[in-house]
Amino acid sequence: MELEKYLKEETFYLLDHECTTIPKENIHLPGPDFVDRIMASTDRSNKVLGSLQQIFNHGRLAGTGHLSLLPVDQGVEHSAGASFAPNPAYFDPENIVKLAMEGGCNAVASTLGVLGAVSRKYAHKIPFLVKLNHNELLTYPNTFDQIYFAQVEQAWNMGAVAVGATIYFGSTESDRQIQETSKAFKRAHELGMATVLWCYLRNDAFKTDKDYALSADLTGQANHLGVTIEADIIKQKQPSNNGGFLALENFGKTSDLVYSKLTTNHPIDLTRYQVANCYMGRAGLINSGGASGDDDFAAAVRTAIINKRAGGMGLISGRKAFQRPMKEGVQLLNLIQDIYLDPAITIA
Repeated sequence: MELEKYLKEETFYLLDHECTTIPKENIHLPGPDFVDRIMASTDRSNKVLGSLQQIFNHGRLAGTGHLSLLPVDQGVEHSAGASFAPNPAYFDPENIVKLAMEGGCNAVASTLGVLGAVSRKYAHKIPFLVKLNHNELLTYPNTFDQIYFAQVEQAWNMGAVAVGATIYFGSTESDRQIQETSKAFKRAHELGMATVLWCYLRNDAFKTDKDYALSADLTGQANHLGVTIEADIIKQKQPSNNGGFLALENFGKTSDLVYSKLTTNHPIDLTRYQVANCYMGRAGLINSGGASGDDDFAAAVRTAIINKRAGGMGLISGRKAFQRPMKEGVQLLNLIQDIYLDPAITIA
């Protein structure tokens, strides 16, 4: 792969970086034996282990321990018009599943309605991940809260192997969301399904001189709360800064060592801190691909390299893939997967 084409002036900055903060030897890295080596010693049942293995064994990344997921819940989260107007074909749930399949993804993540509409045709062909709660934008004025649209049993009945949920950590509603999602994840594990948590930060106070909802220390703590309620996989936005705990007066607790020893300003080191907060990688960290923009292919390559070299498990990329013709969407997903398939790109 011609990585310089995508990374340009950051090529050596990202590919030659050596992490001197949290040693790579301390990280439980993804690999072909991840379920046996890491998950089998947990309290997860054989059925949950089987569901996780089913996800790891599917798609172009099968057998690597890395994940490439297609998430399409934006029809609720960002409105269907805003999400699908660039490519109206994806108003049809079947095209969402087809994109995940043709794109070689490990699983497709979407709403109860989307996956339920085609479950009898596709649930046995690609692992389904049902996103249970959402933030809807039809209330006026707009509010921002994750509410449950679906129940765990509905996901199980359609043949899904995993459920997902979002918690807006830092929001006034987060206490309720934590309790609701903890109960949902407990039930999912009882039924043998894996759990994936979108650990997002949401509070206007986090936006001051920078958007500290993207800071390594705050996102890291959100990850730590996520694995506390036994999320098997953590989805998090890749950090672009640090010092969220320091930017707000009388907020939380931290240590000077977080900033002097455990992190630097390098994006790989910042993401390594996110991995560390996922029990040193015992819960896999997948970073989100973010909104589509002017140079989606280069942005996807950069995000994937940072995640992989930090010790992360993979990428979950939606809008960059489905807001373009399907052929291009498949190319973008394959490009991300090629990063994880490239043995020359190693842990930093």
